[in-house]
Amino acid sequence: MKAAICPAPGHLEIIDTPAAPAPPSGWARLAVSHVGICGTDYHIFEGKHPYLQYPRVMGHEISATVLEIGDGVSLTPGTRVIVNPYLSCGTCIACVKGKPNCCTAIQVLGVHTDGALCEEILVPETNLYPAGDLSPEAAATVEFLAIGAHAVRRSQAAAGSRALVIGAGPIGLGTALFSHIAGHVVTLLDASAERLEMAASRFGFSSGILAGDGALEAVHAATGGDDFDVVFDATGHGGSMEKSFSFVAHGGCLVFVSVVKDDIRFSDPEFHKREMTLVGSRNATRQDFEHVAASIRAGQVPVDKLITHRTTLDGVIGDLPRWAHEKAGLIKAVVKVGADTGR
Repeated sequence: MKAAICPAPGHLEIIDTPAAPAPPSGWARLAVSHVGICGTDYHIFEGKHPYLQYPRVMGHEISATVLEIGDGVSLTPGTRVIVNPYLSCGTCIACVKGKPNCCTAIQVLGVHTDGALCEEILVPETNLYPAGDLSPEAAATVEFLAIGAHAVRRSQAAAGSRALVIGAGPIGLGTALFSHIAGHVVTLLDASAERLEMAASRFGFSSGILAGDGALEAVHAATGGDDFDVVFDATGHGGSMEKSFSFVAHGGCLVFVSVVKDDIRFSDPEFHKREMTLVGSRNATRQDFEHVAASIRAGQVPVDKLITHRTTLDGVIGDLPRWAHEKAGLIKAVVKVGADTGR
């Protein structure tokens, strides 16, 4: 088996690794079909991810096909699956509460343990969801879209709420799409005019605010001075996260979709006078994965417009470092791993 591995920040190479062993009870051996590349992977490549130790095989946005099953697995070989990459213990306080996405001992494929930029992987059946009629490429987008879907669900914002999504990258666009699906009136805020234009032309988010010195005034103007009922910060930037408090309406909600190494500071008087709710959103659950898959099937998520770049397992060695810096026109990149799998 060949695996794309990041043995040190800023360096990628392909190495030969042994074939995956027979799956243990409750697990399945998978042939990897497609893997999406996201901001987490670029942060890993650049040495900026707070939870990762090197060396590490990357890849957590995964579509695959079941090759072999262990005892007690109900899926049959040949089944195409969406992979939930968040491996949980099942017994901690979070898991018992039905929140395996923030398990105290979580092991995320491609972050805490080796991921899917390789030909085969072993995954517990509990983390595998049949892809059904989703294309292999579409199935590989479900995980990153589930991040936004989970954040929207965490906000508990009612239909008709005015929502501001800060950051028009892939996670921000996914959040905006599912905020729209939830019935929110969505505005995007980003430092890039190109990204705002792409969000408008590709996805119809014509209400956009350019980040900068006039952003707060623009937020006030867009809401008649009330600010936004719910604000999602998907920038992965500590400074943006600190500024986002000032965009939230009195009685509103702020959701941090991204995670950063920084300490986040805010004015307690401003926080309290708004009686604001601050929500952390981490990963996603099966409910979110299923919501995303159903939304794609219903035509509510234009996957063909989200995927802008494609490469192969061999090609990613050169492409990923370039994409880490050349962002023009880039939304979602997908790696085709399986030799005979289509889109």
